[in-house]
Amino acid sequence: MAAATARRTPYKDFLQPALQRRFATASLSVLAIAYIQALLLANWSSLLWSWFPLGPTGFRAVSFFFCGILIIILRISQYHPGLRTSDSGAHTFFRYAPKLETLETLLTYTLSAFFFAFIYLWSLPETAGLEFITYFTADRARLNEKPLFLISHLVLLGVYQTAIHLFKDVDRLSLGAAKPQNGGAKLEEGDASVQVRRLRDQLPAMLVQTINQSVFGLLMSGVVYPLTVRGPVWRITLFFLRPIYNLPKTNMLPASFPFSFSAILRCWLVSLMLLFGWTAANTAFSLFLVKNPVKNGKPLTSDSKDPNGSLLNGLKNKKLSIKCFAMWELAIIARDFPDRRKAVYEDIDRKDGPMWSQVYKICLETLKSIETNIDAYMAPPATPTPATTEPPPPEQKVRTTDPPRDEAIFQTLPQKRGLRNQVEKAVNQAAFAPGQASQLSPAAKKAVDSAKQQLLRMQKDATGTDDTQGLLRDWALRVLRSAAGWPFRQHYRRRLAHAVLGAPHGEPSLYVNAACALGQLAVHSLREDRYGNVQRDVAAMVRALTAVAKKLEAFREDAGLAIHWTDVEGKRECPEVDEVLDALRDALGRLIGAFGPYARDLRLSLTDVRLAREAAGLVGQDGEEMVQAKGNGNGR
Repeated sequence: MAAATARRTPYKDFLQPALQRRFATASLSVLAIAYIQALLLANWSSLLWSWFPLGPTGFRAVSFFFCGILIIILRISQYHPGLRTSDSGAHTFFRYAPKLETLETLLTYTLSAFFFAFIYLWSLPETAGLEFITYFTADRARLNEKPLFLISHLVLLGVYQTAIHLFKDVDRLSLGAAKPQNGGAKLEEGDASVQVRRLRDQLPAMLVQTINQSVFGLLMSGVVYPLTVRGPVWRITLFFLRPIYNLPKTNMLPASFPFSFSAILRCWLVSLMLLFGWTAANTAFSLFLVKNPVKNGKPLTSDSKDPNGSLLNGLKNKKLSIKCFAMWELAIIARDFPDRRKAVYEDIDRKDGPMWSQVYKICLETLKSIETNIDAYMAPPATPTPATTEPPPPEQKVRTTDPPRDEAIFQTLPQKRGLRNQVEKAVNQAAFAPGQASQLSPAAKKAVDSAKQQLLRMQKDATGTDDTQGLLRDWALRVLRSAAGWPFRQHYRRRLAHAVLGAPHGEPSLYVNAACALGQLAVHSLREDRYGNVQRDVAAMVRALTAVAKKLEAFREDAGLAIHWTDVEGKRECPEVDEVLDALRDALGRLIGAFGPYARDLRLSLTDVRLAREAAGLVGQDGEEMVQAKGNGNGR
């Protein structure tokens, strides 16, 4: 009886628990900030109930925590690795604005602000003057507009924060890369204390950002509230409160605005609290969820019954987030864990091939996808093909009689001569017989030429040039240089990232970790690969990395991707692509340094070595002559 094969645990079964633990840590940070905010609003007349968690302060803290946890839930549902790749800001807006995620972001921030406003109003004493109903006489109730302005201000702040959230792509997770270190790699500490210290170090920057946004939000509310939302908010509130209180039947707005110094100061303070809670929630989530894929000092898949199988499952996953974390873990294994590296070399009895062969194929396909992305970006748009082909024309029957004559049988009307008739004739000719020479009368031609000359003369007097296309281009460049033209600029950085990393999202760390993993696994195989499986693929690996690096470097130059005419800044820089190119060069340099003395045995020609050195930026170093001397006579 054949033994039952062990079930390969999917990679997500190890990644999701790790992400849940990080989510819990981020939530605890939000709870701590909510408790501090609750203490700021506590009544310190009692030394016990002012801070006791099971009293009003605890209930207030839980309520504030609910407002913050809404942001964490939003981030969980929408997080993604990789930056949004598009040629311009307008392209990004039209791609993502109609999506359901945009509406979800707007509802989350506005609901969080709405609940926070009511919790804040409930926490204030009666002397604050922010109650909804005020009494001038014994039973003469009036609606107080100050709390309505505070609620409206916080909701408008939620709309403003939604715009910032979408504009800055806060949902993106910036994953790390396991880059090799010359002085000996040391695995970065992955416990929560490191992330807590990072969050603590970012508190001053978060506070400055919160103050700036709160000031701008207050100015925005001071303009938007009286112009748009004041009337509807006043009428809706009266509609709900009239059945409870004896309010006037009229919906007339108060004569004065609720912009007293105390109301504005309180609105600014409460906006500081709300914005700081939102910023802390987003920052904590972004920090805690990008920890390296390590658990208790070991890779995530170390607890699996089949660690290599689970890692392969993650590398083959189609979801970008899972594949990026798995590639990150592979690069960490290749750099810091000799036991797992040896397991990769010695695992040769797998169903789909040896472990090294599958890892080599996946990493190489990932890096070669850069060439595919570039070719797809530079390819001309395909011409649309008709959905249905036209049927063949019917066969012409043989005519046995003469065809009917095509002659005019009606008497033609006498032609009227004049400028109007000539213009009508020219219009008809342009509509029904385009491409033929104009047959205007001399009078009509003279009128057209006179109008054209007058228009050119007016343009030259105004601009000093008679180049109409140049004038339109100058106007377009003026608009592009202004703040209103920013969404329409096709920056070199955006276009290069779009072309190299792909769309709709491109994660540089995926390619960086793939290059680092290949380079480290190949270099360490000299001492750890007992079966010598890696050396058979070194030559193909060097040639493939050389081709990708050279194509990427050439594409960055003017001959590959030129600066678009809308890019008024003209900066030829893209840190994301530079990071990928540096990783390719580093991997090539390490391969040449380790396998250069064995170039002849590995069937690497002098041309291959020279091209690899050029791609790695090693041309002119002393080691080049040694490799060429050892590879003498093996050129193609």
